[in-house]
Amino acid sequence: MEHAHHEGKTHEHHNNHDDQQKMNTANHKSGSHNGHKPAMGHAGHDHHAMMIADFRKRFYVVLVLTFPILLLSHMIQEWLGIRISFEGDRYVLALLSSIVFFYGGWPFLKGWVEEMRQKDPGMMTLIGFAITVAYGYSVATIFGLEGMDFFWELATLILIMLLGHWIEMKSIAGASKELELLVQLMPDEAHIINGDRVDAVKTVDLKKGDIILIKPGEKVAADGIILDGESYLNESMLTGESKPVEKREGDEVIAGAINGNGAIKITVAHGSAESYLSQVIKLVQDAQNSKSKTQLLANTAARWLTLIAILAGVITFSYWYFAGNRDLAFSIERMVTVIVICCPHALGLAVPLVIAKSTAQSAKNGLLIKNRTAFENARKITTLVFDKTGTLTVGKFEVSKIVAYDTATDEQEILRLAAALEQNSEHPIATGIIQKVKELEIKIPQARNFNAITGKGIEADVEGKQVKVVSPGYLKENNLTLPDTLEADDASTVVFVVVDGSPLGYIALADTLRPESVEAIQTLHKHDIKSILLTGDNKKVAASVAKKLGMDSFFAEVLPHQKLEKIKELQTKGEYVAMTGDGVNDAPALAQADVGIAVGSGSDIAAETAGIVLVNSNPKDVVNLILFGKATYRKMIQNLMWATGYNVVALPLAAGILYSQGVLLSPAAGAILMTVSTVVVAINASLLKVRN
Repeated sequence: MEHAHHEGKTHEHHNNHDDQQKMNTANHKSGSHNGHKPAMGHAGHDHHAMMIADFRKRFYVVLVLTFPILLLSHMIQEWLGIRISFEGDRYVLALLSSIVFFYGGWPFLKGWVEEMRQKDPGMMTLIGFAITVAYGYSVATIFGLEGMDFFWELATLILIMLLGHWIEMKSIAGASKELELLVQLMPDEAHIINGDRVDAVKTVDLKKGDIILIKPGEKVAADGIILDGESYLNESMLTGESKPVEKREGDEVIAGAINGNGAIKITVAHGSAESYLSQVIKLVQDAQNSKSKTQLLANTAARWLTLIAILAGVITFSYWYFAGNRDLAFSIERMVTVIVICCPHALGLAVPLVIAKSTAQSAKNGLLIKNRTAFENARKITTLVFDKTGTLTVGKFEVSKIVAYDTATDEQEILRLAAALEQNSEHPIATGIIQKVKELEIKIPQARNFNAITGKGIEADVEGKQVKVVSPGYLKENNLTLPDTLEADDASTVVFVVVDGSPLGYIALADTLRPESVEAIQTLHKHDIKSILLTGDNKKVAASVAKKLGMDSFFAEVLPHQKLEKIKELQTKGEYVAMTGDGVNDAPALAQADVGIAVGSGSDIAAETAGIVLVNSNPKDVVNLILFGKATYRKMIQNLMWATGYNVVALPLAAGILYSQGVLLSPAAGAILMTVSTVVVAINASLLKVRN
């Protein structure tokens, strides 16, 4: 039971819908990972998940302990106007703070040591140094050193740092999932033919020359050549071709493709490690590994603040103790005040707070941010590359035109007769016709004596008439005159309805453009951003889509590794490239692009490979992404300037530069300034707005 479209390709009908659904469900559930996955393994992902869980646990433990520490601190009691005192309260305060320091501060102390080993001081060095000085000095005051402790500052600093790192790590938690999702496309088992017997074997055990059976609805277990049988294979998630591809004896098939309604026997071309899908996996892996890691501004600021804080603290102590003839307590107090003021409460939250705010705002406006670096870099985009199927188009066949040749026949009659023949099929063309019939609430008549016209279409008796739904090729072969009124564009597939030997009319179907696509491309042009179509579809379809949308250019019939090369080619020309796609075939290009954007209706792999997902699959959201990315970047810069800038005034005062004029910043005042800085950063982040 077959169709052929205007280019002569045939379309197989799927009548065993229920069986196919069960098989698809079984295949979906069988996505467990086994030994055939590439060398990436689970270790990195599991380690990352363990670290997130560890930060979360430490945060909640420190949060619980911080409350009694705050209540037992004299400064907090003065602020609240309360008095809590009992025998040994200072030792209890010191004990609780010690737990916070050693348990909550452990990741930072460990990170400090690691940064020192690598001779690359950064955020961990500053945090580690600050909490160590604050803790050491505070403990010393408990055991007789004159001065006031910093236990509450210590606890809140560690608490906020744990929260900041937890937020940061969760934002990149999906970074290692995309390769695992790719692996899931490969079925775990295959049906190997041994003489008259069919045995189940692990996919990883398949060798070159093995003969395997692919049942209807199953995923192809290995690259190979069809030995026997014919079917239509859905390769859209692998090659980008939107239509199921007919495969006959001698044709090549790709591992991971979904078989249609025909059983086929395949001669395995090579083991799973050399499969096309494995090569796609490697492309994604290589592109991600070669992508330069953007140095976040917060880390750069932290490195400078680390050097300034440590140097300023040491100089302050040395000056007052050795040259200023002040006692040890005063000198340490000055040094600690300097360190506390430089403590990166605000700096640690400057970026994560803006990201948290922008993530929530973006989600309401159709954007899901998975990688904050990609989001920050959206403001730099000069060229936007679009995949076609499911991105600029709806991703499924819909009726685009119905033409009746006889004035006595209306469009609904043509649809009604076609639906009678198509109602038991799961083929995309049939699905498109049936969907249109349901929308118009047309009652479908029964068809009898159903028969397939091999490679050309289908026929049946409907209400006493012989009805055929056939391709243009069938009309030519049977010398049926093709009317001059055929007005289907190059992106359409056409089927003719023939009644009792005479063409009654035709139905054109197309993967229709999203209504928002034209406006999105126009808006990009207004912002001087080029738009390029990159698709696995044929040149006629690509040219038609690009022309309709007014895009700058297009690349057609492009395979996954070629998509990646096209992205590289644009990058070598100095373009800052964003790639938008929805399939596995787009995964390497999404990973290679400076900014990867997946549409939400696409596959999990596309969503995981990309740094940003268009939740509503609306191309217009890409424009909002760029504008909002710029607004977010401005907020981050403002926060970083405040988080580090207030030190320009506060640090010299803490060091005692105006001590001779009677101006001396106390540790308490330093702590207040530090708190105010954090509040300012938080308020500024909350003022972030989406600019459409």
